Amino acid sequence: MKVVFHDTFRSSYNGDPAAADGRIDAVLDVIKDHVDWVEASPANYEDIAACHTKAYIEHVTSLGLYEISALAAGAAIQAATIGLEEPCFALVRPPGHHASGDSSWGYCYFNNMAISITKLKEEGKIKRALVLDIDYHFGDGTVNILGVKGYTDVCNPRTRDVESYLCDIKDSLNDNFDIIGISAGFDTHKEDWGGLLATEDYKAIGQLVKTTGEKKKSGYFAIMEGGYNHKIIGYNVMALIEGMHQQQKGHP
Repeated sequence: MKVVFHDTFRSSYNGDPAAADGRIDAVLDVIKDHVDWVEASPANYEDIAACHTKAYIEHVTSLGLYEISALAAGAAIQAATIGLEEPCFALVRPPGHHASGDSSWGYCYFNNMAISITKLKEEGKIKRALVLDIDYHFGDGTVNILGVKGYTDVCNPRTRDVESYLCDIKDSLNDNFDIIGISAGFDTHKEDWGGLLATEDYKAIGQLVKTTGEKKKSGYFAIMEGGYNHKIIGYNVMALIEGMHQQQKGHP
């Protein structure tokens, strides 16, 4: 399966937990020999401005974070575009799902998912989209940007029971969509902040999306969001990729 990435994402660009040294390396160490790499290119200003105000973009620029944030947004666009034809994962940071049009929090700056979905819609490549946000934290920025546009449903499963969590995901997949984008936060894991999901549950989520995509002829892709336990994040990413691509590889 293709993974969009750039070595810049390995840098520690500020003091946020999402920018911690070794976080991306922990993922690379696990998946590097099992995927096909695509080098990320930055989103252009117009793509970012389709979701964020000029004043907010200037604010991100003033923080010295425009370049890496634009690169993450560009990787998301690439993954979404590839996802129309085959599954794809964007291994990026900063994350994006807490970035609204004119503000952000939670280690996010530009909303990678919103920018990628908006790009596909403006190019006429999709009519309807589903964003499945499996991060431990509610993706308020994605809801604020895409939820009002009328062509995107956003599912943020909110339960403390694994069975109900997976049922919420299944229910969200019942409708018809041209593209399914997974905001892939791994901090819901039982050994991370959320304390809920097991590694194999990420594989199950990937399989649910794959099965739906194949049945309904929908594209699907994923973008990295949260996940802060470096000991297990790589295996969780690999599990989701395996489910999306149905490769049969084990975990230690």
